Amino acid sequence: MSRAMLEWVDLRESLAMALNAIRANKLRSVLTLLGIVVGVFSIISVMTAMAVLRNSIEEGITQLGANTFQIQKFPPGGPGGHDAQRRRFRNRKDITIEQATMVKDNITLAEAVGLEVWSWGKIVWWNAQKTNPNVVLFGENAEGLLTNDWVVETGRGITQQDLDFSRNVVVLGLNVRDKLFPPQVNPIGQRVRIDGAVYEIVGIFQKKGSALGGDNDNFAVIPISSFFQKYGRTGWSVNIMVKARSREVVDEAIEESRAILRKARKVAPGADDDFGYFSNDSVLRQFNEFTKYLRLGVAVVSSIALLAAGIGIMNIMLVSVTERTREIGIRKAVGAMKRDVLRQFLIEAVILCQAGGLLGILVGIIVGNVVSVLLEVPPVIPWDWVGYGVLFCAAVGLVFGVYPAWKAANLDPIDALRYE
Repeated sequence: MSRAMLEWVDLRESLAMALNAIRANKLRSVLTLLGIVVGVFSIISVMTAMAVLRNSIEEGITQLGANTFQIQKFPPGGPGGHDAQRRRFRNRKDITIEQATMVKDNITLAEAVGLEVWSWGKIVWWNAQKTNPNVVLFGENAEGLLTNDWVVETGRGITQQDLDFSRNVVVLGLNVRDKLFPPQVNPIGQRVRIDGAVYEIVGIFQKKGSALGGDNDNFAVIPISSFFQKYGRTGWSVNIMVKARSREVVDEAIEESRAILRKARKVAPGADDDFGYFSNDSVLRQFNEFTKYLRLGVAVVSSIALLAAGIGIMNIMLVSVTERTREIGIRKAVGAMKRDVLRQFLIEAVILCQAGGLLGILVGIIVGNVVSVLLEVPPVIPWDWVGYGVLFCAAVGLVFGVYPAWKAANLDPIDALRYE
């Protein structure tokens, strides 16, 4: 028999003996596993939840089209921060339609510039049918549909003529249509009421889906000029959405638009911007920065839990060596070598750690994906952290199993046979 075959036979025998020893002490093995399970579960569940949130944010910000960034009154996330900072943000002047139009007319690196205002909590009526009071009403220019990545499924979108004549036309999101109209009714050409004003439906948007727990299809779009005509020009800050000509010039387009808007708003040289801007990449960077210390903290706490679990495994393995001293002596008496005993106890320690690790990974993925159910986004399996978990558990088993295995391998067979 070849040496490789002998090694394989010895390995199978060591594995079988390790599994038998674990089965013979089920309760002790389960209690030993719990520390590993808790440590791995805590880190996998948090990393899974973070991955779900990241995917949800990515879906949510894809309402901005490719190579698109937005300029608005407040920074991303609204006027947060400490009290003084919140007051400073709230005291900012609104971005007027005239200032936004200056950006649109003067920027040279843009393919399209969308201008937008919006109001939440609207009810849309059609005959006796009505929506819930949670529809978002957008006022957009013609390019706002492109920069928001809204695609018209049937009918048409907002045209320049609609803007020039402040026409009372509306394009509905899919959920608003489904709420108001039965399948046999064609909504195009029908008239709906919003805050007492009558609008003709000229188009229906394609489905956008949901993200971050919100509904991206529960909205209606009218010309921005019609919005101002109905609700007035004051009290609304215009959002400016710029689609750069290419990904390579996005940063240059941001700087160009900032310079134009600073001039329009008469911001003094050297003073901070009195507006905020964000892009898909900047929001993701902000999310990663925000969660970096959370992930680091969870990793540290979980590592401490795994360290404590490893010490517990070493303790249990030392007890096991003491209890099985006579068995070890018999094995050595019939020809087992030190490496055979060492391998047996190392395999036993690694199996204990890996079993606890796999269980912790499974439970962590299930619990972490509860967030995906709540946010109605696809579940996530963080394969990188699953790999780290498996490798770390194997390392814990090896490190904390070495001393008990070494102690077992170095028992004198004569003394071991005399042990009672």
